[in-house]
Amino acid sequence: MDQQLIIPILGMLTGLIIPIAVFVWLYFEGKGKRETVLEISKNLDDPAKLEELLNIFEERKKAPIDYRRNGVITIFVGIGLYLFGYIVIGFILEGVGLLIGTIGIGTLIAGYLYPNTGKELTDAVEKYEKK
Repeated sequence: MDQQLIIPILGMLTGLIIPIAVFVWLYFEGKGKRETVLEISKNLDDPAKLEELLNIFEERKKAPIDYRRNGVITIFVGIGLYLFGYIVIGFILEGVGLLIGTIGIGTLIAGYLYPNTGKELTDAVEKYEKK
């Protein structure tokens, strides 16, 4: 095989290998948890205890997304890319940095327009009811 073809072929295969590897990794990581829950559920008679057990293993966050925090982070990533493009690479990365910074500003504004914590929602409803 020609030496010049190795890198392009490996580059194309990487697009297949990485998603498959992540899928297999997540499968085997969750396999132990599923088996544990199955074994414990065989010995439990109370459905409330089983539901409590399932809630313990659930990894999803129940807190809402904080758009203000994400917006500030995105703004600074955009600033960093802009400066990197300005100093090292050039015009294209400056444009990408400005685009990402603008997205961060939009996310920050969305965080103020749409309250997401329980206290903020309660305050917004109370303000509306006073009107």
